[in-house]
Amino acid sequence: MLRYTIVRFLQIVVIMLIYITIVWFIFYSMPGDVTNKFIGNPKIKPAAIKAMKAEFGFDKPVGTRYLLYMRDLLTGHLGVSFDFYPRTVWSIISERLPRTVTLFLTIVLFEYGIGFYLGKLLAWHRGGFLDYSATVVGVGLWTMFLPVWALLLIWALAYMAGWFPLGQFVTPLKWLSAPHDANYVFIRMLATFFGATFIYAVIWAALRRVIHDPRVRRGVNWSVAGVITVVPLIIWARSGIGSYAVDIMWHMALPFITLVSIGFAGAMLVMRDSMLDTIKEDYITTARAKGLPDKVIRDHHAARTALLPLATGFVLAIAFSLDGAVLTETIFSWPGIGYTLVRAVSTQDYPLAVGAYAFLGFIALVAHYVADLLYAVLDPRISYHRGGA
Repeated sequence: MLRYTIVRFLQIVVIMLIYITIVWFIFYSMPGDVTNKFIGNPKIKPAAIKAMKAEFGFDKPVGTRYLLYMRDLLTGHLGVSFDFYPRTVWSIISERLPRTVTLFLTIVLFEYGIGFYLGKLLAWHRGGFLDYSATVVGVGLWTMFLPVWALLLIWALAYMAGWFPLGQFVTPLKWLSAPHDANYVFIRMLATFFGATFIYAVIWAALRRVIHDPRVRRGVNWSVAGVITVVPLIIWARSGIGSYAVDIMWHMALPFITLVSIGFAGAMLVMRDSMLDTIKEDYITTARAKGLPDKVIRDHHAARTALLPLATGFVLAIAFSLDGAVLTETIFSWPGIGYTLVRAVSTQDYPLAVGAYAFLGFIALVAHYVADLLYAVLDPRISYHRGGA
């Protein structure tokens, strides 16, 4: 397993370098450069344009510029943005990427959480009205064309009902007198969420070792979860910037609803099919013969085994959802990495476009790497030794 992990890691590194090379040459081999935008301006002298070419490296051959870029890439320097000059590409990506990751990671968590729960229920009560109706609805939503569904919800829930904003990251007028910028508030929202989640995970793990009665442990878990949820809300309400955090969450709501309403259906159908195959296994029949309760058989025996394709699909869904951020963020004007990529390409901001593509590719490759390792952890029948399956 260790050997496989190292080999796959090295493969990921090589593929990443090849990927960045292809993306770089696609953009920088195109005719023209950023100085073309200023050539028609009589106020800019030829000497200034020549100096600009030298600053951005357009006075060197393509091969030399590529080698210099790869050298800078290894030191963490992705160049300077043309459109946001003099800001560096890294500063822009570090500002926009958390918005994309937070939105789509939250969406995928809810998609697969809802899909897992509904899928195991439908399979366990197969053949009933709930099974047939939920399957029909799930297939209908799963085959829905995302732009059409998104525009329909924007029209119904934002334009007609007025429940949600039409787009953007914040309400501009509200933030005119804000004590901090949106990124300051957003980063602290993330820190609060991940901090509370970590604390709950530690307490939950400790309770499993100390309290052995499932009912008592369940009650304590819910109490701890309630305290960890309420305390941060009180702190945010008294902080003076709580209303600005609510404004950001309000703008996240509609893209969240749109994508979860489509995405959960695929996870539900996968879990249902996997669960139907699992409950036919002999060990499920044996568990029933022992007189175990249906809930125990369903949750602790069948659902855990059926989780394998859903778990690996969950990891890959994170990568694919980030790739789909280009379309989703453009529809909702969400200023994340996808929206930034579209703007960079349309304005010929090559350093920013290459940097955005590089990060999306990196996340996709890491997700594939984690999915491969997850197979070995969840399914001990899989062997990565030479000659193994």
